[in-house]
Amino acid sequence: MMTDGNRHRATELVQAYYDAFNRGDWAAMLSFVSDDVDHDLNQGPRESGRAAFSAFLERMNASYREQLRDVVLTVSEDGRRVGAEYVVHGEYHHSDEGLPEAKGQTYVLPGGAFFDIRDGRIARVTNYYNLQDWIDQVSR
Repeated sequence: MMTDGNRHRATELVQAYYDAFNRGDWAAMLSFVSDDVDHDLNQGPRESGRAAFSAFLERMNASYREQLRDVVLTVSEDGRRVGAEYVVHGEYHHSDEGLPEAKGQTYVLPGGAFFDIRDGRIARVTNYYNLQDWIDQVSR
């Protein structure tokens, strides 16, 4: 069913999720996802559940400080799917397993995400960025 209200609510939900990300407010981010959220890691496995998503946020926070800028959202007519494009501005402050050594390197790279919305919450997040571009930037 097509309604502008559903599209508006989906836009507000994903924008609030990204606003929480930019504030480093992991509790707020977790409040926007479903208990059984599926999280497709960039070039990695799917993790499911709010606890796994929380653990992912903790791992990210331990190694990276990031801000997402120039966020553009595209929402399906029924409000059940959202696409996001953004530019990641980050600092790599603590080495992440299997990646180059962290020395406070900064990076800027485009990224994107896809969301499924169900019952007013984010039920799936699929993230993408060019890992080789990131590695090249932090290896300089």
